[in-house]
Amino acid sequence: MAHEKLPHHHGEKSEEVFEKIPPNEAFSQIAEVFSLLGDKTRAKIFWILSNCEDCVINISAMTEMSSPAVMHHLKLLKMAGLIVSRREGKEVYYKAAETQTSKMLHKALDDLMNLT
Repeated sequence: MAHEKLPHHHGEKSEEVFEKIPPNEAFSQIAEVFSLLGDKTRAKIFWILSNCEDCVINISAMTEMSSPAVMHHLKLLKMAGLIVSRREGKEVYYKAAETQTSKMLHKALDDLMNLT
């Protein structure tokens, strides 16, 4: 019985939630994404790349940062799967990944921007 898994039986809702708790690994992945976007520079870069595809030089200008600093942030966002890149000749272009996670985060950022 489900109520035997919890120390106290306070109703069915607690038991339902308890049985649906995702594995700790899922929460680790979520915490990593929020940690990445907890940095205002990465949040800004992600927002920019959710709205357009662009190169490091332009992203540097938009963020008023050096290209090496921007590259550092791009690397972290790319490793997390939030952005992708493509090469065209010598130029590399970046944009938000076409994933459900990236789309949801973009919407969340836009919604939060509208609240402030």
